[in-house]
Amino acid sequence: MTTYRSKALVLFLSATTVAAALTATATAPASARPDAAPALDWQPCARPDLGGPAHQECATLPVPLDYRDPSGPHLSLAVSRVRSERPAERRGVLMVVPGGPGGSGVQRLTQKGAALQRSLGGAYDLVALDPRGVGGSTRASCGLPAADRELTALRSWPSATGAIDANVDRSRRTADLCARNGGPVLRSFTSANQVRDMDLLRRALGESKLSAWGTSYGAYIAATYAQKFPHRTDRWVIDSVADPDPERLAQGWMRNFSRAADDRFPDFAAWASDPAREVRLGEDPAAVRQLFLDVAARLDSVPKESTTPGVPLTGNRLRQALQNALYSDANFPALARLIDAARSTDLEVRPVLPPDVSGPLPDAYAAVTISVICNDVSWPKGRAAIDTYRREVAADRARHPLTAGFPANITPCSFWKWAPAEKPTRITSHGPSNVLMVQNRRDPATPYFGALKMREALGERVRTVSVDGGGHGVYLGTGNACANRTVTDYLLTGERPRRDTDC
Repeated sequence: MTTYRSKALVLFLSATTVAAALTATATAPASARPDAAPALDWQPCARPDLGGPAHQECATLPVPLDYRDPSGPHLSLAVSRVRSERPAERRGVLMVVPGGPGGSGVQRLTQKGAALQRSLGGAYDLVALDPRGVGGSTRASCGLPAADRELTALRSWPSATGAIDANVDRSRRTADLCARNGGPVLRSFTSANQVRDMDLLRRALGESKLSAWGTSYGAYIAATYAQKFPHRTDRWVIDSVADPDPERLAQGWMRNFSRAADDRFPDFAAWASDPAREVRLGEDPAAVRQLFLDVAARLDSVPKESTTPGVPLTGNRLRQALQNALYSDANFPALARLIDAARSTDLEVRPVLPPDVSGPLPDAYAAVTISVICNDVSWPKGRAAIDTYRREVAADRARHPLTAGFPANITPCSFWKWAPAEKPTRITSHGPSNVLMVQNRRDPATPYFGALKMREALGERVRTVSVDGGGHGVYLGTGNACANRTVTDYLLTGERPRRDTDC
């Protein structure tokens, strides 16, 4: 990612131009057999109503609202493909699985399709889908007020004093609104259903097996698919991987943000203290860190007017901007300019807010992001849980001031009205040895220590490529030639490193 936003947010906002969104369920044709693979009517994405690139095809995949009732109501998923330009070289289908929850596969394919074609030379048709609730697929609404759709609200940043009372109220309100307005469609937004939808797309494509490249949350989805449908997997790449602990899932992923930010921030601090920088923030990395903490604390007390009318730069907006910027070194210059403007005592110097912290996010994006993590697994609930959150936020703020307690804070999941429909899949070592994992050692979102939990769970099914670098997303993302070559060679030849290796 090279823009100054969170990855899932970029994918979602861009995806809305690719296909028209549907908000209601559709009934399956009466003549359709419940076990029949649906037909795909491929059309050029360059049609005026779809607005995609000329070389990409788009279609709609009907999927059951509830797979336990395959003849019941159906949803519509936007799917897209880039055909191999060398049919004689084609060996199968590579599914591109986006991050998130909330990332668009259609947009991810649009962004990465050309690079994949150059790297893979026509070995695959490239295919992706927009998950339920995303982009051109059937969406749902929680009906959240604008203030509750700010990224600094969805991420549950505590107040300047560390209090979480406003977070508790907002989480309860959000859960109530999602239950009132989301209905069965919102209830169907789960990781398990995304995996089933992937397999239904495989059947619709007429393929006996898939290859896949899943990144971030998409790596978890790809690993889950490989566990549920091991005989349907060919060459499997999981990139920037989260801890798959089935008891915690997103709660564990959030808690890992604290240590992950501490691991990644020194890369930015070293960059920003380099005398060659146009905007130098300190004499050394320690000075840069202290400057950031001091500026954020000052903004907690006195927010600074920004170039966005009515939206000042607060301490939490600055902290959230930092989290997003750590995804890629390409974001460092913009982050340095933001901190530099924030520290200025000149009232005429107004910070330019990154787009994702300058206003509310779309309601559909908020709905799918919240609902998937809450539908997947039970979170602690009740008054005792709230007291525990208070204690854990205070402890986390003290240990990890860069993230100020948000990773340990309460979410709407603690007030969610629905119990999980099924237990999350436990990733195990049972299955074919055809998985390649690539991971940055200083990833701010899916940290290396969490990825090692996935490595442990998969056992001899996987070989790991560890990259001595920072940022989120490795293959065709950070410019590491060694990692790119290793993944490409595996997808082309089926040959993985004989043992875990470093790049």
